[in-house]
Amino acid sequence: MAILVEDLAPPRRFSLATAIRRNPTIAFGGLLLAALIVMAILAPLIATSDPFKIAPVNRLRPPSERWWFGTDQFGRDVFSRTVYGARVSLIVGLSVAAFSSLLGLALGLACGYFGGRFDMASQRLIEFLQSFPDLILAMAIAMALGGGLGTVIVAIAITRIPFGGRVIRSVVLSLKEIQYVEAARGLGASHKRLMFRHILPQCVAPYLILATTHLGVAIVIEASLGFLGVGIPPPTPTWGNMLADSLNAGLVPPWWLVLFPGVAITITVLAFNLLGDGIRDMLDPRLRGSV
Repeated sequence: MAILVEDLAPPRRFSLATAIRRNPTIAFGGLLLAALIVMAILAPLIATSDPFKIAPVNRLRPPSERWWFGTDQFGRDVFSRTVYGARVSLIVGLSVAAFSSLLGLALGLACGYFGGRFDMASQRLIEFLQSFPDLILAMAIAMALGGGLGTVIVAIAITRIPFGGRVIRSVVLSLKEIQYVEAARGLGASHKRLMFRHILPQCVAPYLILATTHLGVAIVIEASLGFLGVGIPPPTPTWGNMLADSLNAGLVPPWWLVLFPGVAITITVLAFNLLGDGIRDMLDPRLRGSV
């Protein structure tokens, strides 16, 4: 049997720079996300005025050299409020991603590995939570717990736990039947060693992808809650309640009150989605050579 030279060549090492060069979406998404983080951290330096300052004499001014994004019906600078709104969106998105992904990882790992009655009871609870649309469930929890940043984070995180738990559970169900896990079990490895030494490391890739997915969805749900009036209460500037305030500016809201918060939400969600797709392609060995 003939042996090709390529078969004898050592496997190519994975390089982050090579992955970014082959898949520029991760670089583009990372740059957008970095710009948003810098804008949120340096908001006091970037904002052109106080986002809470009310000046009725300047109400509903269109974009100009003085007011880059115009002013709202209270005379507040829309640009400054948009910049400060990035802080709230990123805090909510990162907190929800960390909280829901960790709980989903722990729940999925336990359900997939142990199975039995615990798995059955957990899956029935997950199915009950998934029977409600995410926005409706988050709105009900937020209304029950009251307004505030912590309430919004908890409400959105609860809606994302079932999704992460189901995905990780399916990964664990396939991993625990692999030969090296069976071999470790046959050698007398404990449940703790099997779970955290052999199975958990293989869940890192889907965990990272889930976290980036939760980021984009959390920002959209937070903006929706703010638009519906059950999110973070004013005068705290968020992109959602900025869109809600535009409805009070008249029967037909001025275009700048709708455009700039909407564009900010779109860019942020796009950055997280591109970053998540890039991480998935980078961590999936089947896609490294084709991207």
